[in-house]
Amino acid sequence: MDPFDTVLGWQRLDPRMLLVHPVRDLVRFLPALVGILLFGRSSDGGGWWGLVGLGIPVLIGVSRYLTTSYRITGGRVEVRHGLLNKRVVSAPLDRVRTVDLTASPIHRLLGLVTMRIGTGQSGGPSEERLALDGLSTADATRLRARLLHDARSAAPRTASAPGPADRRVVLRLDLGWVRFAPLTTSGIVIAGAALGLLAQSFHTFEIMPTVHADSLARFGAIVLVAVGLIGVVATFCVLAVVGYLLTNFGFVLTRSGDDATWHLRRGLLTTRETTLDEARVSGASIGEPLGLRLARGARLAAIVTGLDKKQQGSSVLVPPAPRREVDRVAVEVLGTPSPVTAPLVRHGVRAHRRRWTRAMVPAGVLATLAVVAAYAVSWAFAGLAVAVLAGGAGLAHDRWRGLGHALVDGYLVARSGSLDRRREALHTASVIGWNLRATWFQRRAGLTDLVATTAGGRQRVRVLDLDVDAATSLASRATPGLLDQFLG
Repeated sequence: MDPFDTVLGWQRLDPRMLLVHPVRDLVRFLPALVGILLFGRSSDGGGWWGLVGLGIPVLIGVSRYLTTSYRITGGRVEVRHGLLNKRVVSAPLDRVRTVDLTASPIHRLLGLVTMRIGTGQSGGPSEERLALDGLSTADATRLRARLLHDARSAAPRTASAPGPADRRVVLRLDLGWVRFAPLTTSGIVIAGAALGLLAQSFHTFEIMPTVHADSLARFGAIVLVAVGLIGVVATFCVLAVVGYLLTNFGFVLTRSGDDATWHLRRGLLTTRETTLDEARVSGASIGEPLGLRLARGARLAAIVTGLDKKQQGSSVLVPPAPRREVDRVAVEVLGTPSPVTAPLVRHGVRAHRRRWTRAMVPAGVLATLAVVAAYAVSWAFAGLAVAVLAGGAGLAHDRWRGLGHALVDGYLVARSGSLDRRREALHTASVIGWNLRATWFQRRAGLTDLVATTAGGRQRVRVLDLDVDAATSLASRATPGLLDQFLG
């Protein structure tokens, strides 16, 4: 009998986790353990101190297994943990938005996964603790199906995980897409962190290469700097590609019509499976960072009602990929092509002027400093002043080109940004309120930001720099009657 068909009381994690928790705690306590062993060697009872050092993390790991349990009862999912300070974390089943299954290499070796349940509760530490580290793959699959089925229906019913025949593959990773890895912010961060760690290792072990004066004379300082920059860029690209593959290798996005879910699987060493309840997907966000946009690429994330910012990694639907693939998946998620392809409404002269002001004022300050440096130090700084002004003008123009909104086929569409441009489409049925927010500078210009809010979490769509009348008109057309009591 399926253990999740009926309420059987509190359930424990898989016993195989007894092979994981103690080992993990041993690694965590390794510095303290080394200190205890060194202290034991200098005392009479060295052997006993060694046993104590080994026993403490093992006992902590075993106690974590013995004191962690979970159950589904009364329309809620509950997780109980703690030895001295016992806690019970609980959430209604109808608030379950996502279910993540993550398996590190040691978990995969033992046939185990870690389950994280994303709900509409946000901002508190308890949200992070609604996790089960150590379920068997079969139990986790059945529990995931039960959670997502019961999230849409309060009546208890038997649920089985959708098999491969029930799912339709929407997108599969093409290894050629690794060319987009160095063009994303995450790729640069991963590469920078790895490069910093590598440099720190060289410094620690004193294996940094030395450059002699005769080498500088032979090759010239400029050539050496150019070669160094090329080497750094090449290293960044390689590390970004490696990070992209580690995260997205084997990426498969499927859609199940039987249980109305989106399901994705990715990861090379640590695999991650995410299941999104289709009823909670309220829209889509197309990310177009400048590098990806120049290479005709983009990425896609789902707008999930009630999903907290800490869990937005669970809403990724397409990693950095060709724009045509991102648009195709976005159309399937939204059910209509208009929010993806429809032309956007411009925001008027005052919004245009604000784009230029915000870009050119900082650029003008930097250019002035460069001119002063050119007069006081070297005229080479004059070229820097020209470059700064040209860059500010280009940024202002691109931000203006990217600014716009639309209301099509029941979706509010908003686009903004240049270095990190986004086009977001939110179903108007998911909008529960509107906020009009304006800074002092916006009020002076007669502009405001229109923010559409959803139920739970921090997911929202912001339309930047609208005229006040245009903002209230857009909100009234998107959700007729919602603002009547305020506009009457």
